[in-house]
Amino acid sequence: MTAPTASVATPDDWPEVVALRTRVFVEEQGVPPEIEQDDRDAGAVHVRARDDAGRVVATGRLLLPPEGSTTASLGRMAADASVRGRGFGAAVLAELHRQAVLRGATAVELHAQVTARRFYERAGYTAVGEEYVEAGIRHVTMRRALP
Repeated sequence: MTAPTASVATPDDWPEVVALRTRVFVEEQGVPPEIEQDDRDAGAVHVRARDDAGRVVATGRLLLPPEGSTTASLGRMAADASVRGRGFGAAVLAELHRQAVLRGATAVELHAQVTARRFYERAGYTAVGEEYVEAGIRHVTMRRALP
């Protein structure tokens, strides 16, 4: 297996990105389909990683900072069950960070599922505030500065 890499998704990638997010969030985690995709998808920067067979196996999205802010938001991080723990999510996260910096962000924030908290801590994130429930799943807001 080659080392996982990630890049900005193209419109041609979108059907595979949607299918992966549906598998992970709707089918595995029970997130209602009507909230999994939202109107912010259209303006977001989507990143994806492919496995050696060419399948999209990890994805995430970057929401640009609102006017007057330099903190971007990350979300919709998903990795296919078959590749978890193999570096695909980390490759997507690194590319999301790179894309945020290219667009002028100096920090990123995300709503991490509590089960993924250690993954984000290893990537330099710190929890901000208490845990809460979002879409029926325990989350914690996390932030990190960008280089």
